[in-house]
Amino acid sequence: LEANRSLTWQRRAGGEGRGHTLGGAQVRCRTRTLDPPQSRTWPNMPRHHISPVFNDPIHGHIEMHPLLVRIIDTPQFQRLRYIKQLGGTYFVFPGACHNRFEHSIGVGHLAGRLVQALNERQPELLISPRDMLCVQIAGLCHDLGHGPFSHMFDGMFIPKMRPDYKWKHEMASVQMFDHMVKVNSLEPVMKEHGLVLPTDLLFIKEQIAGPLDPPHPGTWPYQGRSEEKGFLYEIVANKRNGIDVDKWDYFARDCYHLGIQNNFDYRRFLKFARVCEVDNKKHICTRDKEVGNLYDMFHTRNCLHRRAYQHKVGNIIETMITEALEKADKHIKILGSGGKIFSISTAIDDMEAYTKLTDHVFEQILYSSSKELAEARAILNNVVVRKLYKCVGQTQPKRPLDITMNNLLQWAKDVSVAKPRSGTDVTFQGEDFVISVIDMDYGMKEKNPINNVRFYCKNDPSKAIKIRKNQVSQLLPEKFAEQLIRVYCKRTDAKSLEAAKKYFVQWCINKDFIKPQVTH
Repeated sequence: LEANRSLTWQRRAGGEGRGHTLGGAQVRCRTRTLDPPQSRTWPNMPRHHISPVFNDPIHGHIEMHPLLVRIIDTPQFQRLRYIKQLGGTYFVFPGACHNRFEHSIGVGHLAGRLVQALNERQPELLISPRDMLCVQIAGLCHDLGHGPFSHMFDGMFIPKMRPDYKWKHEMASVQMFDHMVKVNSLEPVMKEHGLVLPTDLLFIKEQIAGPLDPPHPGTWPYQGRSEEKGFLYEIVANKRNGIDVDKWDYFARDCYHLGIQNNFDYRRFLKFARVCEVDNKKHICTRDKEVGNLYDMFHTRNCLHRRAYQHKVGNIIETMITEALEKADKHIKILGSGGKIFSISTAIDDMEAYTKLTDHVFEQILYSSSKELAEARAILNNVVVRKLYKCVGQTQPKRPLDITMNNLLQWAKDVSVAKPRSGTDVTFQGEDFVISVIDMDYGMKEKNPINNVRFYCKNDPSKAIKIRKNQVSQLLPEKFAEQLIRVYCKRTDAKSLEAAKKYFVQWCINKDFIKPQVTH
């Protein structure tokens, strides 16, 4: 396990130190003896336990509970070192080289900071050391199920290869967590540190993916914690309004690596967060004066999508990588449990096989010499040398549409036969076009997420209130979602591209879409 890290040994504060690498840089790590008050915040910790410290470029020095370090030192977690946080965006933004590994450590850290802040501010909540540790583990493990190139895998590749399988990386995170606990014999270690099994394992998994069983109407849907502690489910993955530590970390981390200004400061939220009663249920609330900062947070999310995550070149690179994986799928053999062999698209059915599937599959195809991988290899080589499909234009529907993979294929055929009246001697086939549909929103489709946030006033911090948009500013958005439709052409010679733009404009007229923007 030590070989998985870059280590720097040194003596500090009476303990042995070791170095950890986060974000591609050497990170010095030291250990120190915890003071008794701090050690008591962690369950079953020895009085003079020596704790590892990670130096993270975003959050500074991060102290980690030994159980969290034990989880980090498993092959299932170390796998995240080899999965790019932003997938194909790295091919557009050279600084976006960070991986799911350091993001997950950051989320685990922030989860601990928020639950600890609530505990210190409101001891009457009776947040136990067990609760704190489970919340940190959930933050640490929430992304275990991501596949190659992160959201490209569950957003493009799996829907294309297995259209009838409603698979998301959160499901795989739960499965990978179970697998990790089993194969690394972590249950006894968890019990040593005060966790109660299987209740706390359920609680951790529910924080990652939501209720594990379909809830009965009107009943509390979770099994890991009672409704009295329901606010704990709003820390790692907040299904209620989307304000959670996962976003806090990726806003800060992605902006840092992309070279984009981050206008949201999570430290202010930590200062003002407290739990209030809302309709006889406990929810995390913040100060009334912070409402503008929360609108800024969701605006930052939207800006990141527009400028980076949904960059037209990054999108087409991910489309080309998806095509390459599709052609290579049945030729890539991954050994799973019981000696069974899996392909790229079926590895999600077996966590032992899935553990071996990372961004490395790109180089595996690119540097292969087999004839079966020739087509896939050619596509990836075009990505490397920047021979990319070209965007001919972008448009929007007048109302949001529910788009399936079959719709996209049909639309590509429709574009290829939308011959403009102005006349051109260039003809196309459906395979010459790629259609990409992008949903842009504030995280809750067409709804305003701030409507699900409750606030408190300085003079009565126990009373939760709602703040309407028109009470904040007249300059806030009227709509909170829109759909973008981009059309790409695989033929990149000048004559074909000029003709493709005319075909695209005619197709938009035929579909009664909003006036298109043609790429120049």
